[in-house]
Amino acid sequence: MKFYLCKYIPPRPDFLETMSADERNWMAGHGAFLDNLLEQGVIVAHGPVMDPAGGYGVSLYRIADDQQIETFTSRDPIVANGAGHYEHHPMLHLKARD
Repeated sequence: MKFYLCKYIPPRPDFLETMSADERNWMAGHGAFLDNLLEQGVIVAHGPVMDPAGGYGVSLYRIADDQQIETFTSRDPIVANGAGHYEHHPMLHLKARD
């Protein structure tokens, strides 16, 4: 297994306050996408971080050795529509409650 902390970086610091109608729809799809991966056990946890310098999202992934993290994050509706990107940070291991 491989483990990643993935950080969703929005397209601008005030993104949550200034989203367009399209961006709001993509964000709804983003949440549903992550929840689906959570139900499958691919994501261990996810949620928004309310940083005063600009919010971002965090998700913890647990994927098979033969899978690539970019395969998952590139399918996220918000990223697929060009509104932000992910940083991928490999982790040595991940301990989590089941």
